Amino acid sequence: MAIIPPYLKPGDTIGMICPSGCMPPEKIQRCMNMLQQWGFTVKQGKTLGTQCSYFSGTDEDRLNDLQTMLDDEAVKAIFCARGGYGLSRIIDNINFEKFVQHPKWIIGYSDITLLLSHVHSNYNIASLHAPMASAFNDMEEGEGYIQSIFNSITGQPQFYTISAHALNRNGLAQGELSGGNLALLAHIVGSASDIDTKNKILFIEDIGEYLYNVDRMLLQLKRAGKLDGLAGFIVGRFADMKDTAIPFGQELYELIFDKVKEYTYPVCFGFPVGHVKENYALKVGTNFRFNVNGDAVTLAEQAG
Repeated sequence: MAIIPPYLKPGDTIGMICPSGCMPPEKIQRCMNMLQQWGFTVKQGKTLGTQCSYFSGTDEDRLNDLQTMLDDEAVKAIFCARGGYGLSRIIDNINFEKFVQHPKWIIGYSDITLLLSHVHSNYNIASLHAPMASAFNDMEEGEGYIQSIFNSITGQPQFYTISAHALNRNGLAQGELSGGNLALLAHIVGSASDIDTKNKILFIEDIGEYLYNVDRMLLQLKRAGKLDGLAGFIVGRFADMKDTAIPFGQELYELIFDKVKEYTYPVCFGFPVGHVKENYALKVGTNFRFNVNGDAVTLAEQAG
């Protein structure tokens, strides 16, 4: 089991940065307000609200901002305000020495999948795949997916249940949770950030991809052995999917199931994680019990 960073208490400091794409400051404010309402202090990084072409700063700016938050022992969690693209350009220059000595929660998804995967694979430290700043702009009072962030970083065990899907494969599994954005998981194969999926519960999600490209990325994972020997497989939400002028010939979930139909581990479809409003926090690196049956799917965090 991965090392679990200390859970947060009222008064703790959360560092907020944009390590990849840029984001206007007005789109970050409601998120900061909510973190403060939860009782935390927010330390703003220099990349919040700044822009350098597509990015929130130069590679050096973004590296320095992330490095500062990793090294600051007073910062108990790092909240990535936006994904997009950019972590691949700086990941190999990050010094994780102080972070390993004093682990802290790293929060985010999408492009942040790279960072979550890197710290799990290289340092066996858990992190939080979770909504980022823009999600707070669309929320209504008491939204469960936003509350799941608070619950997770304060130490409440995660427990999720969803209805069954026709393509699900029933079964019971237990293992560490791993995964994230499909494009990033395919991107890091063979790199220093690559993940070991053996005996893990793997989850995937994505946005704005052509069906043929999803097929290709899944084949990349399969050819690299990432779909062999899983404990379980969770297919999250795939938003804004596209097809070519000549149709690919399969629906999304059908082409995904084709890649794992020869195996026996449990599989579920439509889990509420991804680039959609209903995006619940998941603790990468912690142990879960995954139960898929004809009535429902449950994913329950296990102690110890």
